Amino acid sequence: MDILDYAFMQRALLAAVLVGVTAPAIGIYLVQRRQALMGDGIGHVAMTGVGLGFLLSWSPVWMATLVSVLGAVLMELIRWYGRTRGDIALAMLFYGGMAGGVMFINLAPNGSNANLTSYLFGSLSTVSESDVTAICLLAAFVVLVTIGLRRQLFAVSQDEEFARVTGLPVRALNLLTAITAAVTVTVAMRVVGLLLVSALMVVPVAAAQQLTRSFAATFAIAVALGVTVTLGGTVTSYYQDVPPGATIVLLTIGAFVVLTVLAAPLARRRARALAAAQPAGDPAECAIPATRGAGDEIGV
Repeated sequence: MDILDYAFMQRALLAAVLVGVTAPAIGIYLVQRRQALMGDGIGHVAMTGVGLGFLLSWSPVWMATLVSVLGAVLMELIRWYGRTRGDIALAMLFYGGMAGGVMFINLAPNGSNANLTSYLFGSLSTVSESDVTAICLLAAFVVLVTIGLRRQLFAVSQDEEFARVTGLPVRALNLLTAITAAVTVTVAMRVVGLLLVSALMVVPVAAAQQLTRSFAATFAIAVALGVTVTLGGTVTSYYQDVPPGATIVLLTIGAFVVLTVLAAPLARRRARALAAAQPAGDPAECAIPATRGAGDEIGV
């Protein structure tokens, strides 16, 4: 394959695989917590980190990681203590992050809006060796957290009060989830882009939920789907000369639509099987619901 003859495509494909694994891996917990748009907010904040990286002549990936983590921690603190004013504070944080990124990158000696665009929407040709090294290290952290602490993170994502009663450090785990999401955003920004990464964190999980009710199965299918669409989008971007981030997101949405259509007959068969297994004398109001959420079974 001629695509592998180019070093920049080798780097891009490796980055795409890592993004495909890490984005759904943390996204499943965000979906369970009903924080599907958290990645989008962190992406806005990360723009300031990218701009600072250019301004200070430091790695934009590492600077974006630092700023994203600080932003994610601040978001969690606002969620805990913000109460009625929390949404206003979050809005200022998100829009301030965008404005800061644009301002800093224009103040940088070698910065321009073209540089920022590659981070906003992804760019295959600009993935450097140092970017790949950073992405590998950050992706390893995400995988270790999302798999190594899957039981604890799942418990907190499902019911914080129950997790607190069982003795889990709920606030620490919430902070870790936010930090891991921030790291994932910076892992994905070179391939998908800061403005589109949230879709890759959420849509593969939503697509996997159409096929399975088990958390473990949903996790596995979402990651497999994430890797498939990121590789497919990257290859398509190379051969068709189209934006990688947009291509990956459109493929992800397409996969969601296809799996939703395929899952409809499966759901009907499950409902009929459940109705057939229901004892004839049971009243209708005692019947078990025909469908359940992806997190209802702890298959972790």
